[in-house]
Amino acid sequence: MRPTRCGSLVMAFAATLILGGCGSGKGDQALEAPPPAQVIETGDAALITVEKPEQFKLVSADKVDAHAQLNVTGTVNPDISREVPVISLASGRVVDIRAKLDDNVKKGDLLLRVQSPDITNAFDIYLKAVNDEQAANQAYERAKDLYAHGAIALSMLEQAEDTEKDAKADLTAADDQLTTLGVSKDHPSSIVNVFAPISGVIVAQNVTDAAAAGVTYSGSPTAFTIADLSVVWIICDVYENDIPKLQIGQQAQISVSAYPGRMLTGRISDVGPVLDPTIRTAKVRIEVRNPGILRLGMFVTATFESKTAQTYAAIPADAILHLHDRDWVFVPAGEKQFRRVEVEAGTVLPGGKQEILSGIAPGQQLVSNVLQLEETLEAQ
Repeated sequence: MRPTRCGSLVMAFAATLILGGCGSGKGDQALEAPPPAQVIETGDAALITVEKPEQFKLVSADKVDAHAQLNVTGTVNPDISREVPVISLASGRVVDIRAKLDDNVKKGDLLLRVQSPDITNAFDIYLKAVNDEQAANQAYERAKDLYAHGAIALSMLEQAEDTEKDAKADLTAADDQLTTLGVSKDHPSSIVNVFAPISGVIVAQNVTDAAAAGVTYSGSPTAFTIADLSVVWIICDVYENDIPKLQIGQQAQISVSAYPGRMLTGRISDVGPVLDPTIRTAKVRIEVRNPGILRLGMFVTATFESKTAQTYAAIPADAILHLHDRDWVFVPAGEKQFRRVEVEAGTVLPGGKQEILSGIAPGQQLVSNVLQLEETLEAQ
């Protein structure tokens, strides 16, 4: 007997009868309405019938305890807490540049040299502060001597002391200004050196040779941005229905498209509080220690596992029919009949078996080899 391939066959027909004749002397032609369509049921599309069902071996689905998994895609991004701007507090012209975008640098490396009038002005203020402090100190010493001999009043001594303290404060401020600009007061120069504050990779460059540097001339003090990529962020989009499955500190397995078979481990550090109104996803941030293979912008897949195990069915991989991007199995449905049931396949298990997330339950019987069944049906 051939298997029933269609769920139902709809047969419709219409007949229009034109009746001619003389009616009441007016010569009208009466038109008869078509009969209603008839529907003939021919069977269930998911139900198949075979002549010898005993030739198909049946197996019972095993039971397996596994953790539910959630797979999402993401990209590699720098950890913003490990991004440090390289700034030039002295405004001027770049006379020597020693680094460029994408360079690996170490803390203390010379990155650029800036010729700045700020240095000249700061050193001029320092020299004047030195002279003022010396003069104030001498005046204070004379006032103390005069007061000791009764030549001046106490108020004049206090005024000289206050002037000397102000001069010392101005000198200290001028000295600190030179230190901030990176200039030695013992070896003054109009050229200031800018060094790398941390080790890492230059991910942004805002200056070139002979360009302006500093706020006064370029509008920004940042010359470079260095990122420490020893730890990076994986930013993933997670649909709102899956957000309850995640929590801060949860572990994630990271697979990199560029390195098949290489697995990294990270932990969730943040679940975004704002959803994308268009695609209804939240940004999930995973911190991953970079072994040196992760590059900014790389595509990765993050896999999260639930903390509690769930029970699923496990069946032979040969029992699954892959058809039109969907998975099916065949289960007994009475005498000489099998029913095709859609299932959701999970991970591949050892021993040629596969996890079934939904569709059938552990212990349920099914055809062990779907290919043999398909060949038999084609031969009937």
